[in-house]
Amino acid sequence: MKAPSLHESHVLGPLYIAVEPFDARRGDEWGKYVAWSGLSHVSEIVSLDSMLCPRVIDKIIDEDWPHIVNENFMLDYFVDLDYLLERAGPMKAKNLLCVFRNPEAQPKPPSDPVRFELLGYDLVDVHGAVSPITNCGGFPDIFRGSELNTYGLIGSLSRAREIQNAMFAKYKGESHSETHVWGVSRAIAL
Repeated sequence: MKAPSLHESHVLGPLYIAVEPFDARRGDEWGKYVAWSGLSHVSEIVSLDSMLCPRVIDKIIDEDWPHIVNENFMLDYFVDLDYLLERAGPMKAKNLLCVFRNPEAQPKPPSDPVRFELLGYDLVDVHGAVSPITNCGGFPDIFRGSELNTYGLIGSLSRAREIQNAMFAKYKGESHSETHVWGVSRAIAL
């Protein structure tokens, strides 16, 4: 059984979001996370999971509306990179991400005025808050934590879709089993 086609066919991107990094700079919080998750090979979580990587912009103001995705659970995502950069302020020690929801092929982020590097694929519940691959304690019957790359992401789109479909089929009705696949690229030059 596959995840609902509504979520597969609704491709969005490129979209932009600024998030706080989650790595050893967070001290004890990072150490506890690695011990709990068992993801000792991961050097940083680069995710759309808002609990692990909080949004830099946490409140929408009136001026944001023309520059964001006006859809349920998507208000954190900007369609205008220049506006996001102005709104977010200095990006030092923050992750500027270019993301594609449910891409049909490997996404190609724009390279001007900011260059992005594709890091991998995240699964995030359709409510846009939790990544079951890094923040639900693992699903060893569906994928191994060792499959995640150094950023806590899945390396290939095809494998991300396999995991998405298997989670939906096996755990249908559970809160984080219905997900979107996100292609995640991070700014490498501002």
